[in-house]
Amino acid sequence: MREGCKFFESRTYPNGDAVRKCDLDLAPEAPWRCPDPCPAYQPRLADVNWSYGTLVTPPTPPEPAGVGEDPSIAALLDEAEDIVNAVVAITRAELDAEQQRRDRPADGGLRGWRRLLRRRTG
Repeated sequence: MREGCKFFESRTYPNGDAVRKCDLDLAPEAPWRCPDPCPAYQPRLADVNWSYGTLVTPPTPPEPAGVGEDPSIAALLDEAEDIVNAVVAITRAELDAEQQRRDRPADGGLRGWRRLLRRRTG
C-alpha cells in the first residue's frame, strides 16, 4: 500500500496484531496493494519532515497466493456485496410486511367503534 497517502492508516494493537488500511475503503486488496491508479491518492503532508522513533508502521505481511490474480479480490468482494445487498432487501421487505401485520388490528379496526356504540346503547 502507499504509506505516503493521506488516507493510509496503520494501527498496532497490544497483542501485536496490526491493521493497515485505506480510510476511504478504496483498497480491496489491503494491506498488500492499492488500486493502480487510485483515484483518491493524495500525498500525506502533515508529517513530511517528522522523524519517527520506535513507533513506526509495521512491515506489510507476506502476500498470500491469489492476490492480484483473476478473478481479483475486488471482483470477489463485489459479488459478495451484491449477495448481501440482495438478502438485505428481501429481509427488509419481510420485516416491513410483518410489522404491518402486527400494527393492523385483527378485527379490521372495528373494535374502537364497537366499544363506542356499546356505551351509547348500554
